[in-house]
Amino acid sequence: MDDRILEQTYQENLEERLIAHIADMEGIALEKAMDIYYSSSLAERIHRGVEGIQYLDYKVLAQILRETEPERFR
Repeated sequence: MDDRILEQTYQENLEERLIAHIADMEGIALEKAMDIYYSSSLAERIHRGVEGIQYLDYKVLAQILRETEPERFR
């Protein structure tokens, strides 16, 4: 596997864990958690790899999302 494929696989797994954690943390359906995540600016930052944010723990990322984009959770 080349580095690009490994990075893509890592990111997909990160997003899966992050979405599942958001659903669990908020007591909401996975579909709603997916909507929250994929409509966030955090998702774009992770996708682009801004400042290495994609390497943070998924629980930390969920907290960052909760603190920086609280309107998504209403």
